[in-house]
Amino acid sequence: MPRKSSQPNEESDLEDVIPSVQNDQEKIDHLSQMLASILTYLSDEENEEIDISYIFDNTEGLRDWWNEYKENNRKLIEEEIRESLGELSLEELQKIHEQIKTGSERLS
Repeated sequence: MPRKSSQPNEESDLEDVIPSVQNDQEKIDHLSQMLASILTYLSDEENEEIDISYIFDNTEGLRDWWNEYKENNRKLIEEEIRESLGELSLEELQKIHEQIKTGSERLS
């Protein structure tokens, strides 16, 4: 039997990788632009105080990136908490449960 050429498969894999690499490069370029904008603001000697609201408002995409970062960090924290619950005593778990209940009641 003749062997099938693996080139079409390799070309297909390469076509899948190229958009991913381009997307990664676009993300890197955007992050570089945000960093440059922030560093420009921070290095301006006329700024006596750092105004984080100004930075968020005047750095394109920073607020969205920050919100996404916080949400990803939240997921990591939740996972760490889940993993550590098995190590706690019943008394410690009950204290946490009460804190959660008290916090929920304050929010409603």
